[in-house]
Amino acid sequence: MDSLTQIALGSAVSYAILGKSLGRKSLLVGAAFGTLPDLDVLINFGGDIENFVYHRSFSHSLLIQLLLSPLLAWLLMRMDWAKSVSLTRWSLAIFAILSTHALLDSFTVYGTQLLWPVSTYPFSTSSIFIIDPIYTVPLLLSCIALCFARMQSYARYLNTGALLISSLYLVWGLAAKWSINDKIHQALDAQDIRYTHYVSTPTLFNTILWRAVAVTDQGHYEIYASLFDTPADVDIQFYPTDNALLAQLKDSHRVKLLQWFTKGIYGVYQQNNQVILSDLRMGLEGYYTFSFVVAEQHRQHFTLGSYHKISHGFPQEKLQRIWSRITDPSVDLSNATPPHFESQ
Repeated sequence: MDSLTQIALGSAVSYAILGKSLGRKSLLVGAAFGTLPDLDVLINFGGDIENFVYHRSFSHSLLIQLLLSPLLAWLLMRMDWAKSVSLTRWSLAIFAILSTHALLDSFTVYGTQLLWPVSTYPFSTSSIFIIDPIYTVPLLLSCIALCFARMQSYARYLNTGALLISSLYLVWGLAAKWSINDKIHQALDAQDIRYTHYVSTPTLFNTILWRAVAVTDQGHYEIYASLFDTPADVDIQFYPTDNALLAQLKDSHRVKLLQWFTKGIYGVYQQNNQVILSDLRMGLEGYYTFSFVVAEQHRQHFTLGSYHKISHGFPQEKLQRIWSRITDPSVDLSNATPPHFESQ
């Protein structure tokens, strides 16, 4: 999730455990530790692809967080203001803040390695968008209210209510995903579409309209479905890709990393002399968030590419169409032109 959400969640969790002892200071503690796991973005793991794959690994591991929490608690207790809280309670609070950060991230589509190093599997329910105001706003409003002394008599009720509302929204996201998947699978079966890999995830800032990708050997289907749709309203568009180009790069460690981390939900495109691999889970057709140059063509031969990340501008007019599609299945979200990438 975005940094503001993690700060608000960390503050709320911290206040729930430490508020009685530390009061409003607990909000600052929660904000600091709620940000800590994402500082791994400052680490260069060896390149754009490695930075993409190894983000949310060791710093988001519940096992590492469990081991580090007592140490961090002991360090905190070197400060006078922190000595009013026992080591055990500090350890519990820090682990709760860190672990809820990692668990919340696992509800998004990116992938979070919760059990690193025992398992590097990137857990992901993909049931909430990376930024969702409905989840964030209750936590944020509660944290702001708790900063005012006159609200202290209502503090625990406000904080508990915000945590309950945000948690129920996560449950709602899972229920919405189940309903959407049922509609999409009915629509795919009606068209006799078979696929090898599949993922569904909410579109920007909501859990009403969902985007799914179904991958085949020839390309992939991009699918849009709203909770208001019937299976007949589900929009399914096929886009060919050049995945066969990767056969000449089968020994590339970085290509294998991308294939593994994307869980097979990737597309391969050739633009001029560059072969580009895109993560189809994030973004939309023609405008993918994570795309990498994995090879370059020289005459009839391919050589390993620079593996650098490339970008593309997101058309703002499409955002309005996405919002309109929530209630109107006639809105066309397909992309008639092939992806165009701009080197960074």
